[in-house]
Amino acid sequence: MVTQEQRKRQLAREKFLRQQQRRTAARRKAKMRNSVIASVLGVVVIGSVALYTTGVLKNDDKANASSATTPSATPPSKAPDPCAKAAAGSVKKLSWKTEPALTIDKSAKYTMKLATTCGDIDIALKTAAAPHTVNSFDFLASKGYFDHTKCHRLTTNGIYVLQCGDPTGSGSGGPGYTIPDENLKDKSLKGGVYPAGTVAMANTGQKHTGGSQFFLVYQDSQLPASYTPFGTVSASGMKVLKKIAAAGESTGQGDCAPNATVVINNATVTKS
Repeated sequence: MVTQEQRKRQLAREKFLRQQQRRTAARRKAKMRNSVIASVLGVVVIGSVALYTTGVLKNDDKANASSATTPSATPPSKAPDPCAKAAAGSVKKLSWKTEPALTIDKSAKYTMKLATTCGDIDIALKTAAAPHTVNSFDFLASKGYFDHTKCHRLTTNGIYVLQCGDPTGSGSGGPGYTIPDENLKDKSLKGGVYPAGTVAMANTGQKHTGGSQFFLVYQDSQLPASYTPFGTVSASGMKVLKKIAAAGESTGQGDCAPNATVVINNATVTKS
């Protein structure tokens, strides 16, 4: 017999997969729309199109409509922001056509440090088990790709993750290339659970579609084993994640932008 808690987790997993698929569809629509605009006008208005097709402007429209029809509606109270002001600087607009050449030493240990506005998150990387993934992060971090980017998504119901790595902050951005799935039979993934402290790749719901987006699990989360686990958060990093999670997300519905302003001021990958 399926318990209520098991059903709740199943619904959460299905919701997570649907959202990944919607983001894939949004990306495709954006590319098609940009191509049409470019051919007719000779100018690609990337910013406006991307915002519209990823739902950012649509959400704004819904908010405006709601306020017009229910002027007395009270927005949900927002938890205090536990994080500091972001460092000066702006996100770099970088893109590559192909995955970078594999240059890391697969026999060595690598760590990644995310210096965020909420505190440092240190991650031990699984180099031997996920070499393509670790190599990609080493490459992107060396180019400053993650610097000044926002962690755009926090889930607090059914699955418990903070998602980062999108320079656009919309959930549909990437480095222009994809990397293969790796390490899907990692011994840490038992019973369909990604344990707290796992760092894994986000994808579109299809095989081998990882880019730059990744998620950090702050509480055991039941998910299908289709997201490359490539790192483990340190004990001090988990305290930072818990602080971010405790502030909640902006809608109160369990899946949206975090109330905490989580900005990666700088990301570095180091060989130890």
